[in-house]
Amino acid sequence: MQIITKTTDLASLVSRLREHPYVTIDTEFLRESTFWPILCLVQIASEDESAIIDPMAKEIDLGPLFELMGDETVLKVFHAGRQDLEIFFHLNGEVPKPIFDTQVAAMVCGFGESVGYDTVVSKVTGQAIDKSSRFTDWSRRPLSDRQLKYAEADVTHLRDVYKFLSNKLKETNREEWVLSEMEILRSPDTYFIPPENVWRRIKSRNNQPKFLGILQAIAAWREDQAHKQDVPRNRIMRDEALLEIASNPPKTKESLSHVRGLGKKFAEGKMGHGLLEAVKKGVNLPPDQCPKLPKKEPLPKGAGPLMDLLKVLLKMRSEENEVAQKLICNTADLEKIAIDSNADVPALKGWRHDVFGKDALSLKDGKIALASEARKIKIIHL
Repeated sequence: MQIITKTTDLASLVSRLREHPYVTIDTEFLRESTFWPILCLVQIASEDESAIIDPMAKEIDLGPLFELMGDETVLKVFHAGRQDLEIFFHLNGEVPKPIFDTQVAAMVCGFGESVGYDTVVSKVTGQAIDKSSRFTDWSRRPLSDRQLKYAEADVTHLRDVYKFLSNKLKETNREEWVLSEMEILRSPDTYFIPPENVWRRIKSRNNQPKFLGILQAIAAWREDQAHKQDVPRNRIMRDEALLEIASNPPKTKESLSHVRGLGKKFAEGKMGHGLLEAVKKGVNLPPDQCPKLPKKEPLPKGAGPLMDLLKVLLKMRSEENEVAQKLICNTADLEKIAIDSNADVPALKGWRHDVFGKDALSLKDGKIALASEARKIKIIHL
C-alpha cells in the first residue's frame, strides 16, 4: 500500500497515473464543525496501482494532484462524487474534468434509485465491503492499517464497477445518457450558491415580499459569516431564528437579544451589530426589489387524474428500460407536463423524450391508452 506524504512522491505518482485513460478517486473528509470540508485523505487508483494521499502531511503540496484533476486526457471516476467534487472545487477553484459518476451510471443501468456504493460493488464483484471504518475520525494520525485498507478498497473496487458499467452503457448505447448528467456535476454553479440566493433553501410558509426581502438580507449575512469563520450555518444562527427575525424584525440590540437562541451577549457584540444592519437593509428594500415567489395555482380540473396516469406510464417505462424513475422525470415535472405539453422540462428532451416524454404527450392527446393484461400494463394505440 502506497502512502503519499511528500510532494516529490505525489508528482511521481501523478506522472504514472497520467499514462492511463482513467483513474478512480475517493476522498475522506470531516465537516461536522466547519463550513468547508476538511480534506483528510485522497484515495486514487489506475488500472495497475493504487495509492493513498495524505493532504494533512507537513511535506506535501497537492499541486500535482490538482494538475491531474484538470488533465482532460484522463477520465476521473467517482461514485456519488458530488461532495468529492465540491472539495476539489473549493481547494483549487475548478471542478475536475472529465468525470464519470458510477452512481448515475448505475441508475441508468437498472440498479435503482441513488444506489449505494456497497450495493453496486456487491452486485458487480460479489464482494462485501467492510463498513467498520465508515464513521471514523479521518483527521487523527496515525491511521490504522484497517482504516487504510478500508480507504484503499473504495478505489480498487471502483475500477471493477467502472469497467462493468462502462461496458454495459456501450452495449445499450446509453453512454450519452450519462454524459448529459455529468454536465450538471461539471458546473461550478452546482457547488456555489451566491449568498443572496441562500434564502431559497429555508423552508417557510410566508411568501410576503417584505418578509422575503428581510429573510434574503439576513440569510446572506449569515452565509457571509459562515464563510469567513468557516463554521456551519447553524453555528452562526439557526433557520428558526432567521424566520423569527424576518417575521418580527428587531430594531434595537435589546429586541434582538430576545430572539430565541441569540441572547444579550450576541446582540451587543459585533455579530449583533452586523445582523441589525442586515435587518435594516431588508426592511428598507423597495417593494419592487423584494423577492417574489411564483404563486402556485391549483391544478386545473382533470390534471390530477392525468398525473396519476402519467405516473403509471413513467413507472412502466422505467421498468421496461431499467432506468431509475427519478432520473427520467420527477413529480414536479410530471405536474408541468400534465398542465402544459410544451413545458420546459428535461423529460421532454433528448433520451428522456424517447424513453418517456413522447408517450406522455401521446397519452395526454388521447393517441394511446393504458390497459392491464396478465398483471402487466401495456400501451394500446388508439
